[in-house]
Amino acid sequence: MAFRQIARTQIAARSARSALAPRAAVARLAAPVAGSPSALRSIRAYATDGQQQPQYSQQPQQQHEQPKHKGRFRRILGNVVKLTAVVFIGATAFFLYEINADNHPGDQKPQDPSKPTLVILGSGWGATSFLKQLDTDEFNVVVISPRNYFLFTPLLPSVTVGTLEPRSIIQPTRFITRHKKRAVQVYEANAEDVDPFAKTVTFQDLSGLNGPTDKVTINYDYLVYAVGCENQTFGMKGVTDYACFLKELPDAEKIREKLMECIETAHFPGQSEAEVDRLMHMIVVGGGPTGVEYAGELHDFLIEDLKKWYPEVADKLRITLIEALPNVLPAFSKQLIQYTESTFKENKIDVLTRTMVKDVKEDSVIVQDANKETREIPYGLLVWATGNTSRPITRNLMAKLPAVQTQRRGIVVDDYLEMLGAPGVYAIGDCTATSYAPTAQVASQEGKYLATTFGKIGQKAKYERQLKKLRESGTASAEEIENVVKKLNRVSKITPFHYSHQGSLAYIGSEKAIADLPLFNGNLASGGGAAMLFWRSAYISTLYSLRNRSLVMADWLKVKLFGRDVSRN
Repeated sequence: MAFRQIARTQIAARSARSALAPRAAVARLAAPVAGSPSALRSIRAYATDGQQQPQYSQQPQQQHEQPKHKGRFRRILGNVVKLTAVVFIGATAFFLYEINADNHPGDQKPQDPSKPTLVILGSGWGATSFLKQLDTDEFNVVVISPRNYFLFTPLLPSVTVGTLEPRSIIQPTRFITRHKKRAVQVYEANAEDVDPFAKTVTFQDLSGLNGPTDKVTINYDYLVYAVGCENQTFGMKGVTDYACFLKELPDAEKIREKLMECIETAHFPGQSEAEVDRLMHMIVVGGGPTGVEYAGELHDFLIEDLKKWYPEVADKLRITLIEALPNVLPAFSKQLIQYTESTFKENKIDVLTRTMVKDVKEDSVIVQDANKETREIPYGLLVWATGNTSRPITRNLMAKLPAVQTQRRGIVVDDYLEMLGAPGVYAIGDCTATSYAPTAQVASQEGKYLATTFGKIGQKAKYERQLKKLRESGTASAEEIENVVKKLNRVSKITPFHYSHQGSLAYIGSEKAIADLPLFNGNLASGGGAAMLFWRSAYISTLYSLRNRSLVMADWLKVKLFGRDVSRN
């Protein structure tokens, strides 16, 4: 008993002084009572109880010692995660809403015989831009075009090598017309004649399934003439017979078919070295954006795909770009021209400037250089990407007004884009002879301007009817009539068309692009990988629908992950 009381007294005293070290206190007290089993049992029991006490006493201290920056970082990270989730949910909701709106057009007003008839010829940049912005409520709109879709031509070179799928860059015309207030008639047909005096348009069915009626003539009150132009061949029959153009979607598909045909034939056993060299020589005629971009896309196809799947003939592939002018891309700044030519040199793309094509044969071209020396260059694939010329229907229309239509390269229009000598006929895009370059950007701005003009024309007719009704009623106040007159005067003011240049872009291969952008009173010239990202983002934003944007981005991702498809069909 004495030993037990002494042990308890000593333990209590020592634990009061050192609560954080119970095991040490027990160890020191264990020696005097080593011979007493009952004392040892008491000490062990107390030591076990003492092990739990420091844990509770230390926990608040440990929490207090946590660094403050860790808590702040966790809060920031949590906010970022929440914000990301909100953005993702919002973007997904917007995406689904847009898809639902595109796929479920609402009811439309039927065409009204009392409204004027507005005929649109074409479905290119000018016509589609006009149609998209047009308020159809005041018109009976009829669209006539040999293709029932809009083609995003700046990305057409990407289709030739399989970077993009053909249907990723087309937008059906009815996807646009079905979302209009009033119904729009769309006819896939070829316009054959325009009579500006009788105000009629004659067009023919292109389906090949000719029924009892395959040619129709309709009347119009207004005509928007946006038929574009065709390729300039400079009178060389061989161009039409043997070259591939790059203007329409079937052209890109034909180039892809011909390209794979040359590669497969060159790989066939028994071919001579000379024949393989000819088949693997691809010539591009034309140093504008189309020709340059196709050469760049073809180089990417060679480096990224052909060397993997056709290693036996890939090293034989040669690309030659022929341009009659002193340099390629004459519309760009000198700095970007030099950058493009140096990039082509690094990529082993031969550039022949100051060189004219004199004749085209089935397997070779005859060229003449700046020294007037001619030579024959064999080829497997010839892509013709030169200038434009008027279509036959445009030349026929101009011939009916010889006194005012004096320009060979296109229709002459006034400052309001109305055709000279033909009231009610408006011409936009490449079919016109204006001071602007024949680009998609010009045609698009002309279409938007003309849609605004026709919006005012429709509003003017509406206010004229209101004014007539008020005056005939005899009960309208002078204030009511004055308000309508003010509105009528406001919509009657139409300003001339003014083009605002937004810059020029071109892809030159090897994940590089060039951008020539207006900046204040000068230009901002940029080239390289950053310009390529800008090139892609600019074209993505310019595509006409969410469907097109999604498909194009998916194609780019697919090529990045899996490469291009090298099958022929």
